[in-house]
Amino acid sequence: MAAGESFYIATPIFYVNDVPHIGHAYTEVAADVLARWHRQAGDDTWLLTGTDEHGQKILRTAVANDTTPKAWADKLVADAWQPLLKTINISNDDFIRTTDERHEKAVLIFLQKLYDDGFIYSGEYEGYYCVGCEEYKQLDDLMETPDGDFAGQLVCKIHGRPVEILKEKNYFFRMSDFQQKLLDLYESQPDFIQPESVRNEIIQFVRGGLDDLSISRSSFDWGITIPWDHSHVLYVWFDALLNYITAIGYGTDTATFERRWPAVQLVGKDIARFHAVIWPAMLMAAGLPVPRKVFGHGWLLVGGEKMSKSKLTGIAPSEITDTFGADAFRYYFMRAISFGQDGSFSWEDLSARYQAELANGFGNLASRVIAMVTRYRGGAVPTPGPFTEADEAIFATARRVTAEADADVERLAIHDALASIWTLVDELNGYITIQEPWAIAKDPARAERLDTVLFTVVRGLGTLAVLLAPVIPEAAAKLWASIGGLGALSEQDIRAAFDWAGGPVVTPLASSLFPRIDQSESPAA
Repeated sequence: MAAGESFYIATPIFYVNDVPHIGHAYTEVAADVLARWHRQAGDDTWLLTGTDEHGQKILRTAVANDTTPKAWADKLVADAWQPLLKTINISNDDFIRTTDERHEKAVLIFLQKLYDDGFIYSGEYEGYYCVGCEEYKQLDDLMETPDGDFAGQLVCKIHGRPVEILKEKNYFFRMSDFQQKLLDLYESQPDFIQPESVRNEIIQFVRGGLDDLSISRSSFDWGITIPWDHSHVLYVWFDALLNYITAIGYGTDTATFERRWPAVQLVGKDIARFHAVIWPAMLMAAGLPVPRKVFGHGWLLVGGEKMSKSKLTGIAPSEITDTFGADAFRYYFMRAISFGQDGSFSWEDLSARYQAELANGFGNLASRVIAMVTRYRGGAVPTPGPFTEADEAIFATARRVTAEADADVERLAIHDALASIWTLVDELNGYITIQEPWAIAKDPARAERLDTVLFTVVRGLGTLAVLLAPVIPEAAAKLWASIGGLGALSEQDIRAAFDWAGGPVVTPLASSLFPRIDQSESPAA
């Protein structure tokens, strides 16, 4: 992207039927890293997240907890979902709730347009319905369980719970009209759906034929009322998908809407069909641009299974951040898992990476450099002498990893961007080992060489602070302040990270960027 372009990124909005686990946080952090990177690149960036609060699942959860759906949603948002964003340091620009008045009003505008234009009609439907997914299922989406609590019943492959047979008079969206248009979209924009595995699955699904979509329910009343028939409420997915445009002014603020839309949308691969099939068809019907990109990332696995509260495999983000901190949480999930693929979480791997990569690799590097400048030059950043081939190699690496990481971020390969950046961490550590500044310091005749070595490693640290700010913002900010970086770190041009400007002195770090953790205190123990 050229600097200054619009970059609108959105997470899915999450159901408030339960508290968030690290699977939700994983999506939030990925979106936040991308948003922070683009802000530092000078792009007109907007990050949206929020909560999905209508539908049968929320209604049943509220009833089970002896409260109303709205009261339940208010409590979960205030006590769990918004605090999550602070726990993992998310810099969202907006938080949309589907119970917000601004959302509901804009949904009615969109719905009425589709109805008036002939894309919605009345009909009757009977099928298998998964309350957990809030979706009618085809037989291919179900399996019969041979034993256990649900022996002999058809269950959802995702949730492992029995489906219900529903028969209702509903309103339908003419989704079948858009089958070929969707296939044309996928062909003309090969990167519209990523990664390739998700793209192939979606194309195969659409080629198999699209049915019209039931978009209303009359068996319960927790939802947005259909404006021309108050006995029906809008299907929760049709409602929820619209948040991406209702939050940026659709129907009310044309200038803002046109400034922001279309968006890059990060979703779990299990909801990719909604976002890559139903959602663009809805937008086509309304005469609106489709999203810029739909990226269906993989699942977080615990014990080989998708993370799930219902299966008791959910882990609260605070269980990690209370011990390792928010920066380590963010770094681990962005580095350890190839974004777009499934990834297994384990406490042992988290602890090992924290110690090796953050505490020993990066944190110790920062502490050593600042300590040497303080000890040998009283904190003054020295003026360098002639550069050797070894020094020039560090500068070349800083430039190379800056370009590589930016290219990786452009294709949403956050794990690759971090791997590129970490080559600079490793080369700086290796450079210090080979140059032995502590030995040079003993020889007054080599003072100019010591100046050059110290200057070189300080320059490397500054580049790392700028490049790592989107991923580990707290640690990067502490490092930036310690090395005398000029200006706010969040305003440094990340695409020219190696050209950062610094002051004349460094100041000691108050504490290690990533203190070593007593293994007995780790949940992995």
